[in-house]
Amino acid sequence: MAASEAPWYLGWDFSTQQLKVIAIDEQLRVIYEDNIHFDKDLPEFGTHCGVHVHSDKLTVTSPVLMWVKALDMILEKMKSSGFKFSHVRAFSGAGQQHGSVYWKEGASQILKNLSPDLPLHQLLKACFSVSDSPVWMDSSTTTQCLSLEKAVGGAQNLANITGSRACERFTGNQIAKIYSQNPEVYVQTERISLVSSFAASLFLSAYAPIDYCDGSGMNLLQIHDKIWSTACINACAPGLEEKLGPVVPSSSVLGSVSPYYIQRYGFSPDCKVVTFTGDNPASLAGMKLEEGDIAISLGTSDTLFLWIKEPAPALEGHIFCNPVDSRAYMALLCFKNGSLIRERIRDDCASGSWDEFSKALKCTVVGNNGNLGFYFDVIEITPEAVGIHRFNGDNNKVPDFPKEVEIRALIEGQFMAKRIHAEKLGYKIMPRTRILATGGASYNKEILQVLSDVFSAPVYTIDTANSACLGCAYRAIHGLVAETSVSLVDVVKLAPEPRLVVTPTTGADQMYERTSSLFPGWITSCIKTTYERASTMPPQWVQTHSTRVQAMSVGFLSVISILDICRPATWLLIHMFTNHDAITAFSRADANLYQPLLKRYAELEQKILYSPVSSHLAK
Repeated sequence: MAASEAPWYLGWDFSTQQLKVIAIDEQLRVIYEDNIHFDKDLPEFGTHCGVHVHSDKLTVTSPVLMWVKALDMILEKMKSSGFKFSHVRAFSGAGQQHGSVYWKEGASQILKNLSPDLPLHQLLKACFSVSDSPVWMDSSTTTQCLSLEKAVGGAQNLANITGSRACERFTGNQIAKIYSQNPEVYVQTERISLVSSFAASLFLSAYAPIDYCDGSGMNLLQIHDKIWSTACINACAPGLEEKLGPVVPSSSVLGSVSPYYIQRYGFSPDCKVVTFTGDNPASLAGMKLEEGDIAISLGTSDTLFLWIKEPAPALEGHIFCNPVDSRAYMALLCFKNGSLIRERIRDDCASGSWDEFSKALKCTVVGNNGNLGFYFDVIEITPEAVGIHRFNGDNNKVPDFPKEVEIRALIEGQFMAKRIHAEKLGYKIMPRTRILATGGASYNKEILQVLSDVFSAPVYTIDTANSACLGCAYRAIHGLVAETSVSLVDVVKLAPEPRLVVTPTTGADQMYERTSSLFPGWITSCIKTTYERASTMPPQWVQTHSTRVQAMSVGFLSVISILDICRPATWLLIHMFTNHDAITAFSRADANLYQPLLKRYAELEQKILYSPVSSHLAK
């Protein structure tokens, strides 16, 4: 890059349905953005929502060459538009988390000798031992998950090591499945990349290492020591550590861009490639989270991003290494019953009007006089539960609430559950804590006021359009100075600030103290009721309760097809961050399949079904 040229920085996002790119200048202003939509722009690959759903309805994959060809297309679009690649000083990128790419023996040599006269998808067509990569939506590895947990002494031990219990979509279990079912393919594999490190490899023309943060989503990395876990590696496949390669800090500069891009597109030989990471971690950077902050997406599902210093891994939620501070961690929690249940209660109790819904929140008191509800129209992820459960101010179960009370009970219950789960993972409210709210419900000031009151923190709103892309552009700048101990916060000072919307109501924290203390009793009551209605004595110490197993058993005994039972059950393990657009289409299809099972189960259990948010809460 010539000294007279103002530097630009790129952020890439290889997401589920699109490849996106964004460019910013030194002032952090967006100067270019574009995308390639896989279904629309690459119809020859026959994907729906960017993926192939196999006949078993559990296996979900994406064609590797589709991602490669998408990169060819977007670079050609940028070139045709007159984009000045020579201005780009550095770039980084993100990939959909958990997805994996399998490079065939000899692929590294092909990468090193790319001809700038041909597009990448032609040059690399023989480089992959697995042509369709397993992605985050895959739920076909239950056997491998059970085996991995058993190998390390149980689900909690695995969470303590890797930050999460075994999850079907996590990469280690996907690798174990390939080794088990296609050992010859595994043997032919020279390197295994995550989608993020695969994308970085394309730009380097060499295998890029996996970063600490994205590596945390594999059930293979020791998150505290930041090294591969020998026990987990050995439980998945032989020789796996060599195929994975090293792990590196998320802010590492991997090297300069490959000569292929210099000659074909005009990149500067000095342009640096900063480590690529997962899309969720990149979004954390894009939202400029700092220590103590919370980001909450209030959408179809509600998702929490948490910046934490002292993690406490649990069976619910996930702990990852922090993508912008190697001394910290990030946590993710997903709650499946988000906007759809809020909309249903709005329709039932506020005549379908958000204005009336807001008025109800205004006219009811903070703490709702002790009235609280748990509202799960579909089986929840955190905790694993279903049904509607209401408790009044006297700590008794009740069948219904007045309409205004019902509305506040829903919103307070949702946010209190989020705070309790966050604290269980090691999150601590700090004096400088900010809540950054996004998603549809973030436009409702009264809902945000309840959120502020429950968490005792001010709530801000932010624009998160293309937050993963933007976060990677920020990370590219940060990567150039990270070794000098400059923080990302210092790097992004010129970026737009979030807008303050509400602050906590005076005295709200005292109002919620009693309600928080009652949570364990309410949960235990729900579980015991379930046992009693099944004419079974509850255990002396109720610690765990699998609604998934009970629901599937009921479905089987009710002669509901195995497909109808298993397909929706897989969505208990859904990806945590709902910026994946595919989630809506697939979850609606699953909801339709689930109706007969839910109906039969509701008849048998009379809608009294619950499971504990944690063993220590339920005691």
